Amino acid sequence: MKKIVFATNNKHKLDEIRKITDGSLQILGLADIHCEDEIEETGTTLEENALLKARYVKEKYGYDCFADDTGLEVEALGGAPGVYSSRYAGEACNPADNMAKLLHELAGVKNRNARFRTVITLLIGDEMHFFEGVVNGRIIEEQRGEAGFGYDPVFVPEGKDQTFAELGNDVKNQISHRALATHQLAQFLTER
Repeated sequence: MKKIVFATNNKHKLDEIRKITDGSLQILGLADIHCEDEIEETGTTLEENALLKARYVKEKYGYDCFADDTGLEVEALGGAPGVYSSRYAGEACNPADNMAKLLHELAGVKNRNARFRTVITLLIGDEMHFFEGVVNGRIIEEQRGEAGFGYDPVFVPEGKDQTFAELGNDVKNQISHRALATHQLAQFLTER
């Protein structure tokens, strides 16, 4: 079985990716390779941040690896929070702070179209590959649901009437932006 490092310390993301790939890959997190470093995301795009994280692990630890960056892009906010989604309400914020700021900024706004976008950078051997997943939807006016993480309680994907947090992890892991990008990654790796 192919062993690969996912350059993340985020347990939610690691669990999600492992469920999405359903055992077809042995995915190690940063803790599994004893990397306790906080890899700074100083890029101005999702692609740059994903590459920064993957390159850090590849250069420092030598493993084939992949990294992702995900952003929520809201049409009425010119694509914000985008690359700054995880720290939208400030550096020391949490997901509740981010959602509160987002809902405040969208108060009274009719256009609530948004999309989640995930970019995965894979560094394998001396090759670099990018995979992207996008899910369109809308931001609702209040939080609903208990599952998921991040902005899941306020995002309703196109074609659904429930938030990602209401749909639950099993459904989300089939249709999410991260699932779409991860399936491309897994297909690429299994065909090699």
